[in-house]
Amino acid sequence: MSPLPTELPRFTDVIPEQVVPELQQRLAHNRATLKQLLDGDQAFRWATLVTPLEASENELHKWWSRVGHLHSVCDSPALRDAYNNALPLLTEYSTELEQNEALYKAYLHIRDHDDSLDAAQRHIVNEAIRDFELSGIALPPEQKKRYADLQQQLSDLGSTFEQNVLDASMAWTRQFNGAEALAGLPESALANARETAKARDMEGYLITLEGPSYLAVMTYADDRALREEVYTAYCTRASDQGPQAGKFDNSKVIADTLAARHELAQLLGFADYAALSLTGKMAKSAEQVDHFLLDLATRARHQAQADLAELAAYAKAEHGCSDLQVWDIGYYSEKLRQHKYNISDEELRPYFPESTVLNGLFDVAWQLFGVRFAEQNEFDRWHPSVRLFDVKTEAGATIAHFYVDLHARQHKRGGAWMDDAQGRFRCAGTLQKPIAFLTCNFAGPAEGKPALLTHDDVVTLFHEFGHGLHHMLSEVDYLSATGIHGVEWDAVELPSQFMENFCWEKAALKKLSAHWQTGEALPDVLIDRLLAAKHFQSAMQMIRQIEFSLFDLRLHAHYQPGQTEVMTVLNGVREQVSVLKAPAFNRFPHSFGHIFAGGYAAGYYSYKWAEVLSADAFSKFEEDGVFERNSGERFRKEVLAVGGTRPALDSFKAFRGREPEIDALLRHNGIAA
Repeated sequence: MSPLPTELPRFTDVIPEQVVPELQQRLAHNRATLKQLLDGDQAFRWATLVTPLEASENELHKWWSRVGHLHSVCDSPALRDAYNNALPLLTEYSTELEQNEALYKAYLHIRDHDDSLDAAQRHIVNEAIRDFELSGIALPPEQKKRYADLQQQLSDLGSTFEQNVLDASMAWTRQFNGAEALAGLPESALANARETAKARDMEGYLITLEGPSYLAVMTYADDRALREEVYTAYCTRASDQGPQAGKFDNSKVIADTLAARHELAQLLGFADYAALSLTGKMAKSAEQVDHFLLDLATRARHQAQADLAELAAYAKAEHGCSDLQVWDIGYYSEKLRQHKYNISDEELRPYFPESTVLNGLFDVAWQLFGVRFAEQNEFDRWHPSVRLFDVKTEAGATIAHFYVDLHARQHKRGGAWMDDAQGRFRCAGTLQKPIAFLTCNFAGPAEGKPALLTHDDVVTLFHEFGHGLHHMLSEVDYLSATGIHGVEWDAVELPSQFMENFCWEKAALKKLSAHWQTGEALPDVLIDRLLAAKHFQSAMQMIRQIEFSLFDLRLHAHYQPGQTEVMTVLNGVREQVSVLKAPAFNRFPHSFGHIFAGGYAAGYYSYKWAEVLSADAFSKFEEDGVFERNSGERFRKEVLAVGGTRPALDSFKAFRGREPEIDALLRHNGIAA
């Protein structure tokens, strides 16, 4: 057995009881290092301050990333306690750095006196100075204390929100002894339900609120009452409504979060949290974003209304459903899709075994960017299904590693994401390789069959892999601007949404598919049907994303202490743009982790904003050839490799040769420009 690479994290070394004591030691070391750096030669330079400071922060991040990742993918009571006890210590330390006046003055000195700075270093220093100023560096002592208290409170609230959603999701299940009540579910979903029951030492079939189980019921279950029951449980998670009303309720968490954010913004001199959030993003004001979203809604709404009317007419004429409800949408949409295009996810699923899709994904990356992928079999895993890959150059040199954890399971946070274990960093003559986590929640292997993905799963995988490429193909040697670090938040989705486009290209689909039994690639007839159905209800989906984005933006831009009601804001947005009426008990905000437990507060619009960039970037490949290596190398060089060393708009223009245009986004969604 070959020795494990020394740069890979050791997950089995994480002992919950030791997390807090070790963190305290690491923070004490970092504080002492910073003091030594600031007490030394006052003629500060990048090499004598920023590099050693980044080295110190790098070691802390690498250590903590293991703890945070394990908390997300295999939580336990002991680990949760350790995580929750550690968060306040990290938040306190982070605030200390943000409000360290000596450090701020040192950066000012570097900006004004270090003539050796290259363009990337100068950009990083200027961004750091801006961040100091946005962290209240100029506030008087009592207000600095209040700032620190608010940051601590927001950190705790975000963690509580996320844990409430996880607990609520795990707490609801429905067990069935026989399959009769699950009529309509395909065999793949039934097998998953049997495997889920078996994993929990139960008989028969178990339905849960994990993504694969929930979506299977909403898409295929013939029992309308069951669909309503599962929908109700899902859309009322962690709220004051539904079968667990009040048990894991995030209502107060949301209210306290909004109040704390608003106070924080006003403390820093901003009218509202949206104005604070947009500082440093590509968009310059909430009004600009609101106009952008409403313009998209205006372009898409008529088509979305027509899509819904078509669905209602079909459900009534073909299935006798005259009162279409939200829990019917997925079910009848799938039937209408089959009716119009003779295509279904279940027909496609056997052609997308997980390993084949990954190999096809890697082949796409090779053709575009000239990197290869090699799997490692011996490494420290947190779950038996986790896989590890090395990223290699054409010459065979390893430049990065990434972990792939694709299957839904208990004690794992829902959704899909990329996170970094460590970033590219050059220090003392040594180059640290980037390492990424790529996490999804797909159905796993069941009853002798390999894990089989839907086409939607394939798109999700490509999306997260795009984030991973942004991290792993960085050529930046500075920790604060490598990969996605330092990239404006409303541009960070550019590489991920760019990669999604390849899932709709015939040449790529041939690489991604091989029937798990016959090895046959996806036949042309099925590819043609899939592509014909590409824009099916795309306007409805766009309106849904606009609804979420406007809700987030207006919630933070128009917040009034003691007056703003979250559901009132949401209902107002729905009245203006939505085409589908949600039931009064729907509590979508209570599980909206992107804005209450993630980094997207007053920034969820970023998905649509960046989609303009990604669609326009991909149009270059449509013009020159989908797998045109020169375009791929240019995208790698001008977008992926440069990270946050310059404004994202400059990177886009360096690749595309002009400002972004919206036409490609509308065309890719089948909407008239």
